[in-house]
Amino acid sequence: MSMFCYQCQEAAGNKGCTGSAGVCGKKDETALLQDVLIYTLKGVSYYAQKLNSGKVEGQLITAGLFKTITNANFNDEIFEEEITKALALKADLKARAIAKGLDLSDAPSSALWEPTSVSEYQLQGTFASILSTKDEDIRSLRELIVGGLKGIAAYVSHAGALENFNQDIYTFMFKALAATADDSKSVDELVSLTLETGKYGVECMALLDKANTEAYGHPEISEVDLGVRSNPGILISGHDLKDIDELLKQTENSGVDVYTHSEMLAAQYYPAFKKYDHFAGNYGNAWWAQKEEFAKFNGPIIMTSNCLVPPTKEYIDRIYTTGETGFSGVKHISNHDFSEVINQAKGCKAPTEIETGKIIGGFAHEQVFALADKVVDAVKTGAIKKFFVMAGCDGRQKGRNYYTEFAQALPNDTVILTAGCAKYRYNKLNLGDIGGIPRVLDAGQCNDSYSLVLIALKLQEIFGLESVNDLPIAYNIAWYEQKAVIVLLALLYLGVKNIHLGPTLPAFLSENVANVLVENFGISPMGEVGEDIKLFMGEAV
Repeated sequence: MSMFCYQCQEAAGNKGCTGSAGVCGKKDETALLQDVLIYTLKGVSYYAQKLNSGKVEGQLITAGLFKTITNANFNDEIFEEEITKALALKADLKARAIAKGLDLSDAPSSALWEPTSVSEYQLQGTFASILSTKDEDIRSLRELIVGGLKGIAAYVSHAGALENFNQDIYTFMFKALAATADDSKSVDELVSLTLETGKYGVECMALLDKANTEAYGHPEISEVDLGVRSNPGILISGHDLKDIDELLKQTENSGVDVYTHSEMLAAQYYPAFKKYDHFAGNYGNAWWAQKEEFAKFNGPIIMTSNCLVPPTKEYIDRIYTTGETGFSGVKHISNHDFSEVINQAKGCKAPTEIETGKIIGGFAHEQVFALADKVVDAVKTGAIKKFFVMAGCDGRQKGRNYYTEFAQALPNDTVILTAGCAKYRYNKLNLGDIGGIPRVLDAGQCNDSYSLVLIALKLQEIFGLESVNDLPIAYNIAWYEQKAVIVLLALLYLGVKNIHLGPTLPAFLSENVANVLVENFGISPMGEVGEDIKLFMGEAV
């Protein structure tokens, strides 16, 4: 059988990738192994829930789900290893459940599957396939939940790298993943579980925020250089702050500079990293432009999480992966030992300059709270008429130029709140400021969308409003992969309504499920720039 995958925004024809390869670059064999891994993890979750299991099971499920996020891991051998580990754990959990005399009469096929060799893994693809769920609405809700769980897994993984764990989140992951294999669950039960997934989305983002800020301090308003220096450099991309922490320590006094790329830009805002003189600026843009930009960087590149594009021959010998990221033929760094990367960098030319100038960021919740009086006064006097949350992901589709045009067309008395790589569509525009408040306030990475939630809740408190929906805040969010899915579900759980989501609605939403989101939460797709702005500003269209 060939692949079927529609988990990301660029699913072919906004219906699903089929045939020998997906739009993201993963091969059909890889896609099938990912399906089988998730299928196996559902079986693990069934027994883990029965046994009220803990950290070991939670970490295995987290690592497995994270690897299946779009553009995270393309290595078939890694997926075979993950399936093998999951099967071994599942067998152990099953034996323990039997020994305890637990009722296992409702075990799904994923809990009962017991292959005898690796060669059988891909043969299970028919049963593991998304399309094996025949009811379109059930399938849609299951995939919405699984997508949200993948986002949770990513954030929990980064928090875990900093020794921050939450057993309640693991327990929910067991429950939710097992529920997606339970044919007795009704549409209403799955809708309820979808919103509960959003609840744990908030909790996992809070966990990661705590982990990052306790380790590295609260982000500060920072001016970041976009040019290059004359030293050799290492470019680090992705999301894992533990990786950049260790890299900066190991490169100190080495004669090698460290540059951030894409979502790692947010590291430039943390006080703990500013002490390093060799911590240079940000190089390049969002993840999708990396083929051209990585070739020009000249030095080694470290991918710390998802957002890896299959590398080209121009730089495949100087790209490295860490954590749950991987690609066949690319060296993987374990235990934060970057010595090989540093040695290679010393023999490379300095980066080729691709742009100059500076950008400002660091507007996470504590920094904005410090400006609260100034912001509130600007709202009360009418200097700021509206805030626009434009967080989320960037991507390759030409239609995403909409977000640049939208930012440029916004009235001068509006402010953009952003997080994630969607900001690269407008964070280098000269949009000015309002009384010293920049018109683009960048909170950081996609997981830092939590800051935008806290900012909204703080404004609600200050203005004494009953609902966040009464605030002068509009939501025009771009999405690409599954971390954006959990951010969306978190917003829905918090009761945020009238979100514009683009550039397309997810292909995994059936017509009925999409209608539920429209009717209950006011979710809508992006339209034409001018009409959308009038709609958001409360003007006649």
